[in-house]
Amino acid sequence: MTTDETGSAGLSWARLMRARQPTESHRASTPLELFFDLCFVVAVSLTAARLHHALAEQHVGVGLLGYLTVFFAIWWAWMNFTWFASAYDTDDALYRLTTLVQITGALVLAAGAPSAFDQIDFKIVTIGYVIMRLAMVAQWLRAGGANPDQRHGTLRFAGGITLMQVGWVARIWLPPSWTLASFLVLTVGELAVPVFAERAARTTWHPGHIAERYGLFTLIVLGEVVFGATAAIEESLAEAEHVGTLLRLAAAGIVIVFSLWWLYFDEPAGRLLSSLRMALAWGYGHYLVFASVAAVGAGLEVAIDVEAGRTQLAPALAGLATAVPVGVFLLSVWLLHVRPRPGGRVGALNVAYPLVAVLVVATAWSPAPVHLTAVLVAALVAVNTVVKRRADRALLG
Repeated sequence: MTTDETGSAGLSWARLMRARQPTESHRASTPLELFFDLCFVVAVSLTAARLHHALAEQHVGVGLLGYLTVFFAIWWAWMNFTWFASAYDTDDALYRLTTLVQITGALVLAAGAPSAFDQIDFKIVTIGYVIMRLAMVAQWLRAGGANPDQRHGTLRFAGGITLMQVGWVARIWLPPSWTLASFLVLTVGELAVPVFAERAARTTWHPGHIAERYGLFTLIVLGEVVFGATAAIEESLAEAEHVGTLLRLAAAGIVIVFSLWWLYFDEPAGRLLSSLRMALAWGYGHYLVFASVAAVGAGLEVAIDVEAGRTQLAPALAGLATAVPVGVFLLSVWLLHVRPRPGGRVGALNVAYPLVAVLVVATAWSPAPVHLTAVLVAALVAVNTVVKRRADRALLG
């Protein structure tokens, strides 16, 4: 082997990670990306299950804090990989191994969820998170070696992520009274890294691919909601006397999940990602979308516990367990998917989405919150469909 060949082999690790083009046609999710999603949803599922147990045991405040903080770690690591893969996915052996390390970190994080919820102990969660993020640093360094024109941006990503991991590790030894404040400070730092890095060099992510990736993750989380609620219904049917009541509750839950799916996927989202500012807002805003969808599952399981007599949670709080995440989902979809549409496709929807969100939260103080929520979101689907058809007819003349 000549010197040139040796040098070429030595640099192959970088050259294989040339940036993909944002205009690439037929850019679809890869099997590795789908596997990544499925493994991350294990962490989402376990976190939602802990929220369900915390609410059922009337530990509302601690449960919500644990859920929101642990879910942030899962979502942020997933989001960073997703946008990176949209620009630099090479699917070679080194890329696959680094991605599998990230998946391992997600599973470690999931294993730490119980201690984070029950004891406010984030050591294991932090270890899992740092594993995921340091693997991401390696990916960014490799991308920088392959793309000189984007090196300033990739180095900013690598340096910023590394600095944040130092902060997360140091947070383990802070006094308990600093837990929430330190989390908020580090969260702001994490959110600032992409803004800082993209100013140096724009990452060549693919709008259609990003929209597909977010949509697929939403689908998988919705599937976990269906699975969790079905398992809870099955368990309760074996114990409960009022089978008819549980079946009606199950039917209402199905209507809610179907309606959430309909509203999220009403129109393709890729066309909305027309600028970096919009892409950041859209991408960051999905924390609320993903977290609310997973929390809907926990809320439905709490409602089943109430019917089966397995919890003493106050009726209004039990109702809010489902109503609040549904309301947050509707407001998030309105802000991210509905308002940015061309004017002719919005119309009454700018009123309908927020109004239904408020009415859904109000159902918590009614005798049948889940059933009324199902009626309201189904009605919103009907309104959404009518407005869309009228706009389509107007465009056709």
